[in-house]
Amino acid sequence: MKHKNVLLTGITGFLGAHTAIQLLNKGYNIVGTLRDRKREPAIRAIIGEHVSNINNLTFAEADLNNAIVWNELTKNVDYVQHIASPFPRKLPKNENDLISPAKNGTLNILKSAADNGVKRVVMTSSMAAVVYGKSKDRLSRVFTEADWTDETNRRDTAPYIRSKTIAEKAAWAFMENSKSGLELTTVLPGAILGPVLEKDFGTSANIIAHILQGQVPALPKIGFDIVDVRSVADLLIKVMESPKAADNRYIASAGYLTFSEIALLLSAQYPDRKIPSGELPNFAARLFSVFEPALKPVLLDLGVKRKVYIDKAKSELNWEPLPLKEAVTACAESLFKQKIIV
Repeated sequence: MKHKNVLLTGITGFLGAHTAIQLLNKGYNIVGTLRDRKREPAIRAIIGEHVSNINNLTFAEADLNNAIVWNELTKNVDYVQHIASPFPRKLPKNENDLISPAKNGTLNILKSAADNGVKRVVMTSSMAAVVYGKSKDRLSRVFTEADWTDETNRRDTAPYIRSKTIAEKAAWAFMENSKSGLELTTVLPGAILGPVLEKDFGTSANIIAHILQGQVPALPKIGFDIVDVRSVADLLIKVMESPKAADNRYIASAGYLTFSEIALLLSAQYPDRKIPSGELPNFAARLFSVFEPALKPVLLDLGVKRKVYIDKAKSELNWEPLPLKEAVTACAESLFKQKIIV
């Protein structure tokens, strides 16, 4: 590998910044996209703390809905790491504010990459595109990369889940009709934890922040698959480099934890901190969501365990995710280090 060129979308995000760090440390040249040039000095400084070759990183301002800019940015590029996708902390009033840029941005990037001879696009999708939109009888089975969320089932989906599913389905539909030779691989992480690098941090880290701050008296009976951000970045690069990864989907998870299990890990790490240990009855969790709207999407998992086969990336690509405990505790440590929690 000799200084290959990577276009990385969403470099200011939690996963984008970590992936940029690992790519730079492997010797790649990167163009990182952001929505606002004003963020460039801050993100350059943050990434610069973790690499010795920051001059191999340049930036470009780009909007997912702007097809013209992507046609320019994909010229002379070997790979695209498409990580950018809207993930707001608050639910949008109009779900198309999530769905349109997720889908249109993906198609703009794929069309431009195909036209300009890019070798492979790696798209960060989500486990949300696999395990939702299910009837109760189907929830007893174990889901794999061959499964898809049914975004038309609105009882078992939320706007973010629909946006990730629709965008990834659109990507594979585009590839079916493309004769360009472009390759596509998608990575589908669970909830991403691990060390946050700045105060503008990943949404999933709010889980840890809420528990550490004792903002709720008890915890909902909810669990989910978790993966460390550094492990996701590692997998994104592995699927970019591996010939066998072309035209494949890969779930990224280190395993499953409930809110209560996370709280136990944090209690052991911070014994002097008041951390909730009890569980809310299901009816109380639903009632609480009236006052905490951000909780509404996760209520889809109230009392439900969505079982997922997580070994494909391990067996095919020798990927070894960091342990669950490390993902949780490193996230917590970084929240204090960044003074997000005091």
